[in-house]
Amino acid sequence: MARFEREPSEYIEKVVCTNRVSKTVKGGRIMKFSALMVVGDGKGKVGFGLGKAAEVPEAIRKGIEDAKKNMMNVSLSGSTIPHEIIGEAGAGRVLMKPAAPGTGVIAGGPVRIIMEAAGIKDIRTKCLRSNTPVNVVAATFEGLKALRTPEEVAKTRGKSVDEIVG
Repeated sequence: MARFEREPSEYIEKVVCTNRVSKTVKGGRIMKFSALMVVGDGKGKVGFGLGKAAEVPEAIRKGIEDAKKNMMNVSLSGSTIPHEIIGEAGAGRVLMKPAAPGTGVIAGGPVRIIMEAAGIKDIRTKCLRSNTPVNVVAATFEGLKALRTPEEVAKTRGKSVDEIVG
């Protein structure tokens, strides 16, 4: 198997999971690999992608390309998120709660990788329902997408930030 050398990227690129999938045809089974990738800059920009190929390194490369296309900005409040939220996608549901500075990332596998890539330092999370990595990652992204800062809420309501925060 050949070694695949790549130049270092400006993004944090992490493999969430690789999976061997097979297709049964007349001559037997055809094995392929899928790789779930998370890409982030550590400053609030993050994306995920799924790559599929006959070999693992190729699947990872495709996953990274897909993740870079689907990047989004996350609303941050210092080193945590502005408010509590539940993200849902498919059977996956992820509860995310802001935490005080110094708490660290309290999260399981796939969610931890996303938080670290996004640059969130303090957060508490819990995976509810599905533990399938693809569903958990998608649910986490739905939750992060729905986060709004007090400034954004105040702007849409036509009020001042002091009135919103209370």
